[in-house]
Amino acid sequence: MKAYRADRAFDGDRVLPDGALVLVEGDTIAGVEPASAHVPDGCEVTYLPGTTLLPGLIDVHVHLCANGGPDALDRIPGLLPAELDGVITAALEAQLAAGVTTVRDLGDHRFAVVARRLPNVVAAGPPITSVRGHCWSMGGEASGEDELRRAVRERAERGADLVKIMTSGGAMTVTTDVTAEQFTPDELRAVVDEAHRHGLPVAAHAHAQTAVRHCIEAGVDDIEHCTCIVPGGVAAPADMIAALVAAGTVVCPTLGRRRGLTELPAQLRAMMARTGMTLEARRAVIGELVRAGVALISGSDAGINPGKPHGVLPEAVIDLVGCGMPAPQALASATGAAANACRIADRTGRLRAGLAADLLLVGGDPAHDVTALREVRMVVSRGDVLSGAA
Repeated sequence: MKAYRADRAFDGDRVLPDGALVLVEGDTIAGVEPASAHVPDGCEVTYLPGTTLLPGLIDVHVHLCANGGPDALDRIPGLLPAELDGVITAALEAQLAAGVTTVRDLGDHRFAVVARRLPNVVAAGPPITSVRGHCWSMGGEASGEDELRRAVRERAERGADLVKIMTSGGAMTVTTDVTAEQFTPDELRAVVDEAHRHGLPVAAHAHAQTAVRHCIEAGVDDIEHCTCIVPGGVAAPADMIAALVAAGTVVCPTLGRRRGLTELPAQLRAMMARTGMTLEARRAVIGELVRAGVALISGSDAGINPGKPHGVLPEAVIDLVGCGMPAPQALASATGAAANACRIADRTGRLRAGLAADLLLVGGDPAHDVTALREVRMVVSRGDVLSGAA
């Protein structure tokens, strides 16, 4: 048995005022006690003064097949299987180095991630998209209700954990329109109905405000981006926000960018110029969602371009605080609340006996200064120490 002691701790839901002593047996948390608790005889103890102990972080929106380069998505179809496997492995290593012990992959290429059956990956398979729609080259094109239902069944049969659907165009597929919807409301409802019939949640990419509204009406489980683009900018009307709250729809705004980034990717700059969207206006919309009590979780969209490298999730959490979310709630958005949304709360996301021994020790106190998430001192994944002192 091993133990990890910290004078400060966050358990995935709340701050633990007496810190924590987490006991680990193999790959599982065996117990959680106050920091001052007695350590069993013969138990090896790790104690790093000045650190805070949290569950390992969960990034709910990543693209493991993408390497974070300028042509990250465009190059995927030309990769040989061994090359693609190397990209996925490198992505997971970068995530772990940042304290992210679990990811939800929402941009698989022809089921490469699903096929690996990794315990620390929640996998959607190729996103369902329209013919030549956003991310069409990943292998998820479909049209019409019958084809869409078949696409959902294929994901269920192959063992996907959820269904991802592109309900609008996307900035990184320059031939698509972020202001336009890719499916009719009836088609979207067919996807949700078929997915729920197979016990799979639906995550919907949506930039246009109309797409967001139709996602709520169709009953998707969570909305990715939720940009709310309208002619001339972005806007989230009060009635739409109220509908999000009433439906219990989870929103992942995909915040976070690489620190020191001096220029946004060309595709994003072009999209902003076309639509009139600004980063300031988008942050203001997210602030409205925070104040209204919309359920928000943290995902980074990692891998899609140089501004979104794998391991950038701490910046997404920091940005949520910048939008007005209290730091403890922001920490939960990447731990306990993220585990709930990914339907893995019985596996990870909290400091709880019986869950996976996924732990993160950071310098400082992120519940008061969330930028402490950048100061990774140790990462433990399924009981294995991956960085820091043993």
